[in-house]
Amino acid sequence: MAVKICVYGAGAIGGYLAACLHDAGAEVSLIARGPHLAAIQNHGLKLKIRGETRHYNLKASNAPSDFGEQDYIIIALKAHGITHIIEEIDPLLGSNTAVVSAVNGLPWWYFFKANTNTDLDNKHLQSVDPDGKIWNSIGAKRAIGCVVYPACEISEPGTITHIEGERISLGEPSGEMTERMKILSELMIKGGLKAPQKKRIRDEIWIKLWGNCSFNPVSALTGASLDKIAEDPFTRKIVRDIMQECMEIGERLSIRFAVPIEDRINGAGKIIGHKPSTRQDIEMGRPLEIDPLVTVLIELAQHLNIETPNLTSISSLLKLQARTLGLYNN
Repeated sequence: MAVKICVYGAGAIGGYLAACLHDAGAEVSLIARGPHLAAIQNHGLKLKIRGETRHYNLKASNAPSDFGEQDYIIIALKAHGITHIIEEIDPLLGSNTAVVSAVNGLPWWYFFKANTNTDLDNKHLQSVDPDGKIWNSIGAKRAIGCVVYPACEISEPGTITHIEGERISLGEPSGEMTERMKILSELMIKGGLKAPQKKRIRDEIWIKLWGNCSFNPVSALTGASLDKIAEDPFTRKIVRDIMQECMEIGERLSIRFAVPIEDRINGAGKIIGHKPSTRQDIEMGRPLEIDPLVTVLIELAQHLNIETPNLTSISSLLKLQARTLGLYNN
């Protein structure tokens, strides 16, 4: 029997993953909404990639109860959207269903079997999972860690355009190499992705977060692209100072930062003209992903008694901007 996978949130990344997993032979279903859902239901999902347009006739609905229990659920919503679907997702959950949250920032399951030697182990993060609703409802034991690198966009309802990148890193919270992760990795690879299985998935989560917590707020506030932020001495210093604070928090939690800060900044600066997702959300009038990228670091810093003046300042400015624009409710 084919592996059953439901992609909950078939937007840019979700749609791309769905297409790749379908190509690998999985039985894929989609949860979507609005004009995008209507287009998929009426005309199928289209993926524009490497100069060609591929067509996929996939089952799509806004009701998870239409699809029943799954082997895997890939949640491709923004992190702040997960708390709103925890009751809806229940019909998809079987006794052995694995859940992959393809989100930016620190995920809701982060401290499950984390072994940080702090009292945070096996506890939820209030800023990304208020009152532990996701942890207690979905269950942290279901989680497979994930770091998403591809860039895609919905070019029109029902159509996903792949811009760059094929890598989706996977890792169990415990660091174990499990059969369920192996099966998913092999499916992704068969579908054209790079899907390494990582024993230390948290290290990779923090390397990506390093850029998200610094470049994203600066771009959101200034409207500047990554290369412009890295070129300007003042904004470069702001990014560096924020990264230093982020690094101190991560290292206290046993994270290994294998890349020097200057190299991380230079790497981002080589991406010409690109504005991070937080700035894109402002320009599109979408709610901002602030808590899993910035607020969560301040929460951890306070718990660990680490001073974060730069993170605190940039967070306050970003939240004020977002509230002024009606794009943040916390």
